[in-house]
Amino acid sequence: MSISENLKFFKNELPEKVSLVAVSKTKPLENLQEAYTFGQRIFGENKIQEMTEKWQLLPKDIEWHMIGHVQTNKVKYMAPYVSLIHGVDRLKVWSEIHKQGLKNDRIIPCLLQVHIADEETKFGFSADEIKEIITHNTLLEFPNAKVVGLMGMASNSNDQDKVRAEFKGLRKLFDSANEMGCNFELLSMGMSGDYTIGIEEGSNMVRVGSKIFGNRNY
Repeated sequence: MSISENLKFFKNELPEKVSLVAVSKTKPLENLQEAYTFGQRIFGENKIQEMTEKWQLLPKDIEWHMIGHVQTNKVKYMAPYVSLIHGVDRLKVWSEIHKQGLKNDRIIPCLLQVHIADEETKFGFSADEIKEIITHNTLLEFPNAKVVGLMGMASNSNDQDKVRAEFKGLRKLFDSANEMGCNFELLSMGMSGDYTIGIEEGSNMVRVGSKIFGNRNY
């Protein structure tokens, strides 16, 4: 199917409350333009340089989401325009986003990444660290890097019960954070292979790439 046909499927498939991030990393501009023409406005990239080049060339009403592992020395390049940074996985990155937000007179929305998977290759805070951040009022220390929710990536597993349990745990942490007064709005769980489980467990933002654009080009 074409990109527009794939997007039409998702617009019909996803509940109204769930935001679709079209993961466009490695994809050429014409693919993004086709998705844009069909009405897609949120795109996710994992390389800051590539995202910045696309931002410069494509319409300015696009919301650019940084979904990859963030290098502190490159935050300055996306700070003027990025709409949401998904992977705030350590205090050093969080502090740098705040610093660059100040320089650009912006409050940059962020998600704290929680490590919910078995794989050591995935990043993120532990559930206990998230609770410490909340109880120690760390959220107030970086006002120009405003945390608006949580994000987590489940294990790369065919065991759906395992994936569901990981998402369920993150949803519980999200609810606990809000009970503690955080007022988080976004819970990002689910990618091309597990977005349906993510939504069933309470996700209101999913990141889908291959099911929209086809296999990635490397």
